[in-house]
Order: sequence, then structure tokens, then C-alpha cells
Amino acid sequence: MFINKSSDGLNNLCGKNVAVFRKRLHISQRELADRLQISGLDMDKNAIQRIECGKRFVTDIELVVLSKVLDKSIDTLLFSDTQN
Repeated sequence: MFINKSSDGLNNLCGKNVAVFRKRLHISQRELADRLQISGLDMDKNAIQRIECGKRFVTDIELVVLSKVLDKSIDTLLFSDTQN
């Protein structure tokens, strides 16, 4: 059987970390979407919201741009335990 969800049933591994790192930068979902668009990734506030709550898959291209805009490594976005 093919598994395309994380162990907690979410559609991505990075969403919770994206939310934490965005909030640490004190920017809104809309501002993050604006920064991503400036970096060449066409994404709106609704897509950010869906990523952060785990309802949307994240492509590798999106992950690379998110890591640059949030100034975090891809490994940090995927595997960081930001709850501590």
C-alpha cells in the first residue's frame, strides 16, 4: 500500500515548522505569500494556511523556496522539533 501522509495523518512534514518559523519572524501568512511570490513562487495566503495545517502537499520546489525565504535549511523545515 502506498502511504502519502505523515504518521500523524497530515499531507506534509513541514507545515507545523513553517507556521512556527513564520511566527518567529512576526509576519502574517499573507506577507509570507508575498515574499514567496517575490522569490518567484506563485503562492497565496490560502495555500500557506493549508500547508501550515497539513491539508496541502508541498512540492520539492516549494520546499526549496520556503527554506530560502524563512532562512532555514530544508532539514530544519522537515525534521525540526520546534515544540521544545
